[in-house]
Parts: sequence; C-alpha cells; structure tokens
Amino acid sequence: YGFRGNARNFDLNRDFIKADTKNAQSFAEIFHLLNPDVFIDNHVSNGADYQYAITHLFTQHNKLGNNLGAFLETTMRPSIEASLLEKNIPITPYVNVWGKTPEEGFSQFFDSPRYSSGYTTLFNTLGLMVETHMLKPYKKRVEQTYSFMESTIEFTLKNGTKIKELRKNAVQQILEKNTYPISYEVDKTTFTTLQFKGYEGDYIDSKVTNGKRLFYDRDKPFSKPVKYYNQFKASKQITIPKAYILKQGWWKILERLKGNCIEFTVFKQDTTITVEEQYITDYKTRTRAYEGHYPHFNTTISSYEKDIQFKKGDIYIPVNQPGARYLFETLEAEATDSFFNWNFFDTILQQKEGYSGYVFEDIAEQFLNENPALKDSLYLKIKTDKRFEANPRAQLDFIYKHSPHYEAAHLKLPVYKIYN
Repeated sequence: YGFRGNARNFDLNRDFIKADTKNAQSFAEIFHLLNPDVFIDNHVSNGADYQYAITHLFTQHNKLGNNLGAFLETTMRPSIEASLLEKNIPITPYVNVWGKTPEEGFSQFFDSPRYSSGYTTLFNTLGLMVETHMLKPYKKRVEQTYSFMESTIEFTLKNGTKIKELRKNAVQQILEKNTYPISYEVDKTTFTTLQFKGYEGDYIDSKVTNGKRLFYDRDKPFSKPVKYYNQFKASKQITIPKAYILKQGWWKILERLKGNCIEFTVFKQDTTITVEEQYITDYKTRTRAYEGHYPHFNTTISSYEKDIQFKKGDIYIPVNQPGARYLFETLEAEATDSFFNWNFFDTILQQKEGYSGYVFEDIAEQFLNENPALKDSLYLKIKTDKRFEANPRAQLDFIYKHSPHYEAAHLKLPVYKIYN
C-alpha cells in the first residue's frame, strides 16, 4: 500500500487548480518556467484487475479541443500505443470503473483542472498520466513506465515542430470562437470498441462480511470487445468576454493569478465601466470534506449589464493572453473547478445584515405604496405559492430583498465581465 497525502494530508493530484499546498505552488512555478510541450505524470492505479501492467490517461481530447485535441487523439496517442506494441507492451486506456467489471464498458476519465493533466491543458500542453497496476510486479511496472516515457520522448522529438506550431496557435483558435465550454458530459451515443484483455469477474460470498465481494479469477483470462466511451460534449458554455475585473482585496485569487503568470493591470484611478455583474442564484455543496474544502457544484448564476464605478487598485484582466483558459476555468463560477466552487468566494454566501420586523414593517408598507409593480409581484406570489402564502416572514423578506436596504454584497461575485 501507498499513501497519497502530503504532510498536511492533501492529495496533490487534486490540488493543481486550487493550489492549497506549497507543493502545487512550486509545481506551477517550475511548469511556467519550462512551459513544456508535453507533460507526463507517472502514477500507480487501483481499481479493477486486468491483464495489463500499464494503462494511459491522456488528457480528454474534446476538452483540449481544436487542432491540438485532434492531434492528440488521431496522431499522438495511436503512435505511442503502436510504439509500445512493437516493444511487446500491451496498453489500454485507464480502466475507469468502480464497483463493476470492465467488460460492462467504461468511459474515459475526465481530467478536470484539479488533476495534473487537466491543469496543464489550460496552457495548451499535451498532458497525460501513466497508470501502472498496483498488483503487477514492481520491476515490470518500472520497466514499462520507462518504455512509455521513451516512446513519448521519441514521438515528441519527431513531431516537435508540429507540436510547437499547434500550441502557438491554440489560444487564438479558442478566442476566435464566440463561446467556450466550461463543463462536459459523456456522449453516450458513440463509443470506441477496445479488444480488452481482462479476467473473468464475479460476485462471491465474502468471508469477512455477510455480503458479496468482487472477485477476479486470474485463471480465467479473456480478450473480448468492450465499449469505451471516449467522446465528451459540452454541457454548458460561456460567451467569451474581452476582459474580467476582479475587486481588490481578494488576495488569495490574486496570488494564484500571479503564480500562473496571468497578465493584469491595476486601475490607477476610480473608473466607471459598463460591465456584466454576476450573482449566484443556486448551488449545491458537498456534505463531506474533500481535500480541505466542502466544494460547491451545480452552480448557476444570473447576470445584469450595469455601469459600475471601480476603485483605484481594482484589477483588470484581459482575456487575450496565453492563460485565457485558466481564466475561464477559474473565474467563471459555473466551471467545474472554478474558484467559486472551491470555496474561495464563500463569504459572499452569508447575508451579514438584516432587519427587525417591527421596525421594517412601516418602511415596507411605504416602500410597497411607492412601488406598485413590486406590490403586484408580492400579491401574485402569495396567490400562487401556498408555502409563501403561509409564511409572513418570507413575505416581509421578499420586500426587504427588493428594497435599497438589502445588502448589496450578498451573493454578488467580485468578478465582472467586459464584452465591449
């Protein structure tokens, strides 16, 4: 057995985008210094049992996108697989199954930016993880990892000029489009057929518990066609802005922008700009701790165009730069591994100020009389929502949240978007 926690019990291969650890911060510094064309992260895998000693986990090609993604899927991966077969090393995609057997079919692992290869993708590096199987002999795993690295290096040397050209054009290809995908889902309508070399698996009585356990019979190897779902499609997209503005004071965000070589300027004087202002409208939160956080998911926002006076010291971040994808994946709250979803903006979720009912009642009455449209909305909601009708406190809160007295910072993201 091995243990994946660092000195503070962080799993480093979940920390690349949030960078809670000095380890991840040091990695980012080295990564940006080298700016590699190809990145390999060597791992040992758990999960199912099968005949392969080594599997590969190339970054998801649809997510990498454009010409670079097509090159990875149609040229790089097949070439490295063929090179290994010439060395009598069978290899297959990472076996992404939990609690079931591989012959039922499985999807490609989706490496969001918390993972190493997902993070390196944000800077258009061809990233991949090698996964050797924990139950195979150590010597064999080391030798096959070495051979994999040799084959990858040989491919990179042979195709270096092409890779550099693809990387050079990658950001421009992204920005030429009007939209950018910030979340994906498996496309179940299409699959690749693998000739998979596995072991027969069955559920047998456990000798430890009163339940069943999964058992792989190594005396019953097989080679059979297995469905592999390696196509993903965008499930949510954003319109690409010209720039973002970050309110000053969010120093943890600023640290990470600096650590990832993001270009920005600071307002030298108060400036009024027409921007898109964003509010969190809904989100879910994990109920169990995960990597030092209780991350959010299924986040949705609402946005409004507004003229806002930004203060001297606020931060202007243009999108047309090498780190464009990093900006989309972190500053867009609905993105899988956004700063919002990793709890960096959690203080906006708490309403700090409120009201005393006996004081606000008179103010609310006057406010409704001065705002007949809001009064109509209130009475319509009372008529159509039984729970609201039975809750006078909720009715008063409805008025408060539509009044000038409501706390402006509640649920408002300190990130603004410029389109013109």
